[in-house]
Parts: sequence; structure tokens; C-alpha cells
Amino acid sequence: MWANKKISLELKWLVFLLPALAFYLGFLLIPTLSSAYYSLTDWNGMQSKYIGFSNYIEMFHDKMILTAFRNTIQFTITITILQNFLGLVLALLLVKKFAGVNFMRTLFFMPSIFSTLLIGYVWGFILEPNIGVLNNLLDKLGLSYWQMGWLSNPFWAKWVISLVTSWQFAGYAMVIYIAGLQAIPKDMYECGEIEGATGLKKFIHITFPLIAPSFTINIVLCMIGNLQIFNQIYVLTKGGPGYMTESVASMIYQLGFGPGSSRWGYGSAMSIVLFIFILIVTIAMVTFLRKREVEM
Repeated sequence: MWANKKISLELKWLVFLLPALAFYLGFLLIPTLSSAYYSLTDWNGMQSKYIGFSNYIEMFHDKMILTAFRNTIQFTITITILQNFLGLVLALLLVKKFAGVNFMRTLFFMPSIFSTLLIGYVWGFILEPNIGVLNNLLDKLGLSYWQMGWLSNPFWAKWVISLVTSWQFAGYAMVIYIAGLQAIPKDMYECGEIEGATGLKKFIHITFPLIAPSFTINIVLCMIGNLQIFNQIYVLTKGGPGYMTESVASMIYQLGFGPGSSRWGYGSAMSIVLFIFILIVTIAMVTFLRKREVEM
């Protein structure tokens, strides 16, 4: 009897899980499984025809898709390096106690909580070639020969996307690094000073090895996020000029919702490939970085 009451009580608590379970099934699991099926079809959103692995075969012969994959990898590597470098520098500066440090931390963290679309529109206005703030400022400073269409030049457009994304989320990385720096015992630095360690040596042999878990978290989160980069590209360049700044995520959107395009089956195949690629990269990076933590 007591056992039945205990089971009944536990089942009552399971009721609270139903909303989260329904949300997970409706917005994650079922769409993912349906995407796997539709990737094997010629689907236009209304009708579907099974075509096997034709979408996957076509994808790896499509120059635009290969360009999108190459751009995605370039964006991911560039932003990961810049974001973590900026975040670590800010953390080292703001981990110290001084008047206004909390205000400075908040100031640098705030961009990461704003809408990426909103940030993109603001930067798009700043970089607009005719009435944009940057070109007008260069003109006022007598540097008009530096003026250009920042988002119409393929080289600079890629750098703008990378820099804007790194700037927005550097504060997020900073917070994680600050948490790691604050966990380092002061005794470690005192022992290092006794051994004659200078500022740089203390960072190399004490600080950096002990914030390895924070480094791992930042690298993995940054890579996962930027392999799916979409909002910044959609707002700033829409994949242009041409297809020179398209990412895999933006190409999936173009295939499904772009002008005159309704190749949802092809887009589903791309999303499955992107999912598998992110999964492999994540597992490889976590394994490598965890091994590095142990070695350090």
C-alpha cells in the first residue's frame, strides 16, 4: 500500500514535466526527425516526392553550397579567435577591484543581451556608404581615401561580420573568464612570486592553465554558435555581394524562403549535414580540450 502511494505521488510530480516535454517534442524532436525524412525528398512545402540521397549528392557538387561551407568555417575560426582574445583581455583588466569595475563589466556585457538583429541594423546604418557614420567621419577627418562600401566589398564584408559578432559577444566570454580567474587561489601567485615568476610567466604557468575549463567552455560555445551564424549575415549583407558571404544557415534560409525558391527538401538535407558537422566538431573539440586540461 505504501509503495502504491509512493508511486502515485511520484507520478503527480511528473505532470509538471509535461509542458517542457510537449515543447521539446513539438519544437525540437519532431521537426528534427521530419527534416531527416524530408531531406530524402523533393519537397516544396506542399508536396513531396521521395528521391533518396539525390539532395546530398547534389549538395557536394554545388559550388554555392561549398562556398557557404567554406565561409562558415572561416567565420567560425575568425570569430572564435577574436571573441576569446577580446574576452580574455577584458577579463584580465576587469577582474581587479577598482572604482567603477562593476559598471565597466556591465557596459561590456550589455551588447550580448541585445537582439542580434538590432545590433546588425545599427552597424548597417553606421557602415552605410552614403550617409553612414563611419564614411562621414572619415571625410571630416580628411581620410576620404579610406571611404568605401564596407558591405559591398567581399573581403571587408566578411571582416565586418566577424568583427561585429566578436564585439557583441566578447562580453559574454569575458564573464566566463572572470569566473575562472576569480576561482584561482591567491596562494598560487604568491608561490610563483617566491619562485621569481614575473607577470608574463605567472600568466603562462599559473593563470592560463587554471582557467582551462573556462577556455574550453568559451571555445565550444563560440564554435557551436558561429557554425550556425545567420542573423548578422541576413541583416548586414543578405549573403552578398553575390554569394560571397553566405553561410550554411543563411543558404538554408534562402533555399526555403528566398525569392523564387521553395526547395525545402534540399534545405533539409543541408540542415542535416550541418547538424552532423556541428556534432562531430563539438565532440572532437571537447575531447581535445578536456585532454589538454588534464595535461596542463
